[in-house]
Amino acid sequence: MMRAFRILKLFLVFLREFALSVFRVARLVLSPRMRFTPCAFRFPLTLTSDFQITLLANLITLTPGTLTVDVTDDRAALIVHAIDCPDPDAARREIAQGFERLIREAFA
Repeated sequence: MMRAFRILKLFLVFLREFALSVFRVARLVLSPRMRFTPCAFRFPLTLTSDFQITLLANLITLTPGTLTVDVTDDRAALIVHAIDCPDPDAARREIAQGFERLIREAFA
């Protein structure tokens, strides 16, 4: 029962992040100046199973404005590209405290 609740929570958080990202990307694209800071950064993983890593990579990619480019050969990190990321450390914290934490809780 608790696992189902945690999976539902992960899904609802994804829906919220998806909706917020749609608006952020639309605002960026529709802005006359189109000022944004694209960035590729390394996201260190604490997840270990292939399923968990794949789920995280896909949730990042499904969120507008971000894309998982690669998983390092040692499966220790993801390479993530963001359309507007002036602070990669903040993006890392957001992923770690959001999707990664919820995946770990739901599928531990």
